[in-house]
Amino acid sequence: MPHSHDHTEAIQTAEQASSLGIRAAWLSLAGMGGTALLQIVIVWLSGSVALLADTLHNLGHLATTIPLIIAFRLGRRAPTRRYSYGYRRAEDLVGLLIGAVVALSAALIVWESVRALTVPRDMTHLGWVLAAALVGAAGNEVVAVYRIRAGRRIGSAALVAEGQHARTDALTSLAVVLGVIGAWLGLPWVDPLVGLAIAAVVVAVLIGSMRTVLRRLMDGIDPGTLDQVEETAAAVSGVVAVHRARARWSGHHLEADLDICVDRALTVEAGHRIADTVETSLRQSVPHLQRATIHVMPATSGVTP
Repeated sequence: MPHSHDHTEAIQTAEQASSLGIRAAWLSLAGMGGTALLQIVIVWLSGSVALLADTLHNLGHLATTIPLIIAFRLGRRAPTRRYSYGYRRAEDLVGLLIGAVVALSAALIVWESVRALTVPRDMTHLGWVLAAALVGAAGNEVVAVYRIRAGRRIGSAALVAEGQHARTDALTSLAVVLGVIGAWLGLPWVDPLVGLAIAAVVVAVLIGSMRTVLRRLMDGIDPGTLDQVEETAAAVSGVVAVHRARARWSGHHLEADLDICVDRALTVEAGHRIADTVETSLRQSVPHLQRATIHVMPATSGVTP
């Protein structure tokens, strides 16, 4: 999952982050599209339920990548009078769409697997099924690594979720190999059982991914984020204390607002300079933080740093 304190992979520039997200989505779309096309042909020739399950999951990823690209582009639009905070929350909404599509693909996998158990069917072209499974595993793992790394660099929960789902596809492609081995051994029931196992793995990954997406929609943040914000602000010269701090995700950007206490004898201009310094320090120290709203308060007697 992407964290706000991932220093080594963070990208601070908003334009750079959005561009990286769009590029990652397009490149992975091309890679997964080629893999899915190959698998569709082999499913039609062989009748493998396990490979069908893997193919359906791949097609689900293709169906959700386009909305993700649209969400990244929407996030670049300037705020309006109606949407004064901008459109970056569209990215989190696409995360919900990704979850819905993956849940639908899991249901279809279960349906086809149960049908194959009740009405056995012969598998053919086993060599091609094995080749398609191996190619699918390799292609999906490459896509998964690229998406997850890009998602972590820009702090995008939706892009990381897509990467986790691609990794699940890689694992389920390897599971198809078990179905092929079962068919070679004269055990046709192995293939639909592998399909059911694939569905279980898909649901498990789906639950983990949706927790992060829903947490962000509810303005949840990572443990320790507020501690880092408060400690960074308190370390700025002239800040007597940090009275209150809040933070939330908006798409793949983090926003914060906090109250700082300064010497009550300072002029408005001096207090404003301290607030500017605090904001600059926060943006340099807290990865993915794009905006910080600082409210300056006069320190009362008894307030200690």
